[in-house]
Amino acid sequence: MKFKIPSLFKNMYFIIIMLFIIWMLFFDSNSWLVHRELNKKVYKLENKKDFYKGGMKKDKEELLKIQTDTGLEEYAREKLFMKKEDEEIFIIEFDTVKD
Repeated sequence: MKFKIPSLFKNMYFIIIMLFIIWMLFFDSNSWLVHRELNKKVYKLENKKDFYKGGMKKDKEELLKIQTDTGLEEYAREKLFMKKEDEEIFIIEFDTVKD
């Protein structure tokens, strides 16, 4: 029994077009594989950009809060553990390690 090659695979134009498609998808410097990797990098960078924009928004809110006298005092007490002269501050730390 002879195996018959379809006439489509004998067509010169079809062979050239298929070789061109394979070349463009896998072997070219601007191939689909390269574009896929670059798209992944772009996605990661956009996520980082969103993260940093959120941090900038939070920092701007804190700066606006610190610009008032009560906000500045609250920040100094909570973050820097500052106190007035006639006060005492007790810092309570909980041990998270369980036996």
